[in-house]
Amino acid sequence: MTESSKLGRVAIERAAAELRAGRAAVLRAGAERALVAAAEAASDALLAELRAAAGARPLLVALTLKRAAVLKIQPSFGDEVVLPLPADADAILVRSLADPVFDLAQPMRGPFRRIKAPQGEAVRAAIPLCRHARLLPAALIAPLAGGVPAGPVAVDAEIVLGEPLESPRLVRVTEARVPLAGAENARIIAFRPEDGGLEHLAIVVGDPPTEKPVLARLHSACLTGDLLGSLKCDCGDQLRGAIAAIGAAGGGVLLYLAQEGRGIGIVNKLRAYALQDQGFDTVDANERLGFEADERVFAPAARMLEALGYRKLRLMTNNPEKVEALARFGLEVVERVPHAFRPNAHNRDYLATKAKRSGHYL
Repeated sequence: MTESSKLGRVAIERAAAELRAGRAAVLRAGAERALVAAAEAASDALLAELRAAAGARPLLVALTLKRAAVLKIQPSFGDEVVLPLPADADAILVRSLADPVFDLAQPMRGPFRRIKAPQGEAVRAAIPLCRHARLLPAALIAPLAGGVPAGPVAVDAEIVLGEPLESPRLVRVTEARVPLAGAENARIIAFRPEDGGLEHLAIVVGDPPTEKPVLARLHSACLTGDLLGSLKCDCGDQLRGAIAAIGAAGGGVLLYLAQEGRGIGIVNKLRAYALQDQGFDTVDANERLGFEADERVFAPAARMLEALGYRKLRLMTNNPEKVEALARFGLEVVERVPHAFRPNAHNRDYLATKAKRSGHYL
C-alpha cells in the first residue's frame, strides 16, 4: 500500500468518525464537493447547517436500492437512489427515510421524487462512507457550489469508491498464550488493518503444520451470542463447539473476525432484531435497513491465513459462500467439515431462513 493510499484511508476513518458523532464531512471529486452527514443523525440544527452551505441548491438524501424498494421508490442509476429534499422537510422525515423503525408508524409517506440523472462521485461515495462508519446506509448531502467550509474533515471520493474499504493490508501486532476451555494449548494473535480499523484475531490451537490442510473455522464476532449467550442465533454454540473440536483434533485455527451482525455492526444488528420481532425474517430485516442480506467480506480471513502460512484448509462451516470466497483468494478448501447444532425455540426460524434463503447446509 502506498503512503498516499495509507493517508487516504486515515482520512476515511476520520470522516467516518465525524459522521458517527452526528457531524458532516466533505467528499470531494475533482471540482465537485459535497457536505455529507448520516441520515440517521439528522437534526434540525444539522439541516440548517447543510442548507446554509448548499445555498440555492436543494439538499439530497441518498438511499440504497434495498431501502428504496421498501419505500416503493423506483431505481434510477447505479447503486443508489437520490432524492431531492423538499425545502420544508424536517429532521424527522430524513431519519424516517433511513430508519425502518418508522415504517409501520408512518406507512403513507411519499410519493417521493427521485433524481433520474447519474450522480457524480462525491454523491455516490456518501453511502459507502456511512457504511464504513457502521451507520445505516443512508446519507444526507449538501452539494456545494463554492468553496469548502472551514472545519469539516475532507476525503477524496475516489478513495472511498476505490478498492474495498475492508481490504487494507493487515499487520500482525502481538500474540499471547491464552488457555481456553476445550483448548488449553492456545494462543491468540492480533491483526490490525493498516487504516486503523477494527482488529481481527487468530486463535491458533497447538502447532498445526503448514504443509498439511489445517482444521479451520471463520467466525464472525457476535457479542450477543458469543458473550451474552443469546438464544436468537447459534453463534455461541458454533464458537465454543469449534474451539472444542479443534482442541480435540490436536490443533487448528479459528479466525475471530470483527464483522458483527454479518458485517452491519452491533447497533444495526439490534435494529434488525427489533424488525424480526415485528415478523420479518433475518434477510428481510437486513434489507429493510438498506443492507444486503450479508455484508461480510472474507479478504481479511484469507490474508490472516496466508500470514500464518496456511493455504489448504479443512473448513468448519455450513456456509458455501465462505468456501467460494476463500477460493477466490487462492486458498484451497480440501474438505468442508459440517458444523451445525441443535436449534432451540428462539432460533429455529432463524436457522430455517439461513438454510432456505442463504443456502446454508443445515
